Amino acid sequence: MLYYILKFSISALIIVLVSEIAKRSSGFAALIASLPLTSLLAIIWLYIDGAELTQIAGLSGQIFWLVLPSLVFFLVLPLLLKQGLDFWSSLGLSATITITCYFALLPLLRRLGVQL
Repeated sequence: MLYYILKFSISALIIVLVSEIAKRSSGFAALIASLPLTSLLAIIWLYIDGAELTQIAGLSGQIFWLVLPSLVFFLVLPLLLKQGLDFWSSLGLSATITITCYFALLPLLRRLGVQL
């Protein structure tokens, strides 16, 4: 149980740090947030939990492909906000477009032989 509390605490601490840093420096917060921290933590936790290296390699490869449609979110959200759309509408529309991109990418990856 203590192990899960530690995992949760470290993961949550990173999120809180990024949001607090963003209040002072959005550029530095963006740099930290752009690091694959979630992926790094997941990979580290898997390794510590005794996962096979092939499983870790597979996760890493799958993350690569699934990061691509997530980039759409970071293009669309600022565009909508700059166009004057309110925050919640911009966020919702950006998330919807990103989810659509995920669903569009999945069949393409299957045809290319990428296993997810």
